[in-house]
Amino acid sequence: MKIREANIDDIKEIQFVRNAVKENTLSNPNLVTDEDCRIFLTERGKGWVCEKDNQIVGFSIVDIQDNNIWALFVHPDFDKKGIGKQLHDIMLDWYFSQTKETVWLGTAPNTRAETFYRKTGWKEIGTHGNGEIKFEMAYNDWVNKRELLI
Repeated sequence: MKIREANIDDIKEIQFVRNAVKENTLSNPNLVTDEDCRIFLTERGKGWVCEKDNQIVGFSIVDIQDNNIWALFVHPDFDKKGIGKQLHDIMLDWYFSQTKETVWLGTAPNTRAETFYRKTGWKEIGTHGNGEIKFEMAYNDWVNKRELLI
């Protein structure tokens, strides 16, 4: 498996992965357009994809304008292989190399994503949107966590 920066040519496969997930599904797949993906990849932030056999199996996108994790998804056929963790870590390393601003995200409660974010050091700070849990990661918390791993 290979992780690399995402580009606009990846959007079709990114959308395929996004719509294949079993948790944190979109109520309407048309809510996140190809143009939204393009804007987040090229204007608002940056993204990464994980490829296996030239097929995108996971992706992450961070929004540096609103200090938000816009997306982190792995195709269900590739769950529990460490792909999400690798995409997460590369994304946060890049984000905190650009800014020291705290980053946030929202995810549905009682999901594997909630458990993942708790295990990776995110702090619950309340709710967001339609009952999602809102998490934050501060620069110092990320740096300290990364130093512990070295």
